[in-house]
Amino acid sequence: MKKKKNNTPTDSELEILHVLWENGPSTVRFVNDHLNKKKEVGYTTTLKFMQIMTDKLLVRRNTESRTHIYEALVSESDTQSKLLTGFLESTFGGSAMKLVMQALGSHKASKQELDELKELINNIEKNQK
Repeated sequence: MKKKKNNTPTDSELEILHVLWENGPSTVRFVNDHLNKKKEVGYTTTLKFMQIMTDKLLVRRNTESRTHIYEALVSESDTQSKLLTGFLESTFGGSAMKLVMQALGSHKASKQELDELKELINNIEKNQK
């Protein structure tokens, strides 16, 4: 079967990846049980998504035992970066400033979050010198 070129995960695939990132290699049953804690998802639906994710090279299936084990092939940080870059481009015209201003304007940041943001800005300024 030919592998798909677009391996950007859908929202449903992202939910599955979160289970795999948090718990490591897992069976379809294990992933499905975790998904069902938030909303009802049929076993065959989870299986189908995981098969598609295998084709998209998001996960790999180990078939050595009777029960197939799936493991994430993409890291959480790389996936977040890819999704954020796409979101930033399509929603904010590539402007990180607009994204940050919108986030800070619609969410009351804690003192700790503001301190971390200040530290990040200081580090960025130091690296640009």
